Amino acid sequence: MITISKLTFRRFLLGQQGLWPGRRFRGLGGTTKAIHQMQGLQLDPLNIVARSQEIALYGRVLDFKLDHLYRAAYEKRGFFDYGGWLFMYPMSEFPYWRLHMKHREAQGMWYESSFKHPPAETVKFVLNELRTRGSLGNRDFGGEALKTWSYRGRKEASIALFYLWLIGEVMITNRKGFDRIYDLRERVLPDEYDYAAPESDAEDFFSRKTIAHLGLARESTWRSSLAGFLHRDVSREEGRERIERLIEQGIASRLHVENSKDGFLFLNSDQSHLSDLEAGRIPKSWKPLGTSTEEEVTFLAPLDMVSARGRAKQVFDFEYLWEVYKPLHQRRWGYYTLPILYGDDLVARLDPKLDRQTNTLHILGFWLEDDAPKDEAFANALGRGLARFAKFVGAQRVELDAVQPRRLRSQVLKILSAMLD
Repeated sequence: MITISKLTFRRFLLGQQGLWPGRRFRGLGGTTKAIHQMQGLQLDPLNIVARSQEIALYGRVLDFKLDHLYRAAYEKRGFFDYGGWLFMYPMSEFPYWRLHMKHREAQGMWYESSFKHPPAETVKFVLNELRTRGSLGNRDFGGEALKTWSYRGRKEASIALFYLWLIGEVMITNRKGFDRIYDLRERVLPDEYDYAAPESDAEDFFSRKTIAHLGLARESTWRSSLAGFLHRDVSREEGRERIERLIEQGIASRLHVENSKDGFLFLNSDQSHLSDLEAGRIPKSWKPLGTSTEEEVTFLAPLDMVSARGRAKQVFDFEYLWEVYKPLHQRRWGYYTLPILYGDDLVARLDPKLDRQTNTLHILGFWLEDDAPKDEAFANALGRGLARFAKFVGAQRVELDAVQPRRLRSQVLKILSAMLD
């Protein structure tokens, strides 16, 4: 078992996610490459300044435009939306996800109190409507209202449509805003991917993807992550056997991170990157196309893989909790607070809001970590990052009253004035 430093651990996770040492993808084609590099992109409907998935891509892709994601997914059919925690995955993975969908169909909609499977006549009605009328959204269906409340819709037809999506009979073919537009699978899925991979192949695929998705997977929690991909229980014994098989086949290895009690798994295909980083080198394929994160800060999305769900604390010793669903009096920071990446560390956070009537980006709150830099180099990097972010969301002005200390704010304003004029 090899041992790596905590710095290598942090840089590897950032680099594997395409965030460090700077943006290495560009434009529409780069958007496709970035999502493949990320192994999947989590989607969320909230649009305070931009949606989480758009902020995630802004941090990885030079010249990213808001329409690039939908064009890559729905015009070029490069990705499909799926899952309870809604993600976009590469379309080439669909044959493996058919196993997950099979388990979904067998288990039913366990979170619905009224039924596990929608009434057969409602399912038949929805499929016939799609077949005859073409692609449709929830709003296009009438029919009986649900007798009990459901997060997934207010009509029986809406629940049936969602169920058909879960089991792979229909797919999301487009979106209006963030509203889903569905169609039959055979009219969305490219023919080359319209099959179900053998069960053993799919299970082996997800065994590898569980590691790739996390970059470095904690061996103690790998099994539960795999169970989520497969949508079935994975026993401790099965988990151990699968890990040993990956190691025996030369696909994965174990490693230790200094001062950590946990053991980790990594894919052997990433060995050269780990070796470079441990030797103090940046992998050649990670070379930025523009400014580095030392020259220009990046704001991380609320659902970014490197910082969401407690990972910021584990990796960066940075407390981060998305407080959007907390009552105002319980929030420590702000409604839509984003971590700030400077170099290879999370050093601050800000709470942005876009006023679309005045095209003004308001920074409602700004918090530096105790050990965060406050020098001119950081101020310049923060100013450049704010300028790029403002252009990305379409803001013409940035309101910085919340940024402290005053000297930092003054230098940031100088950079913004020069770059936004």
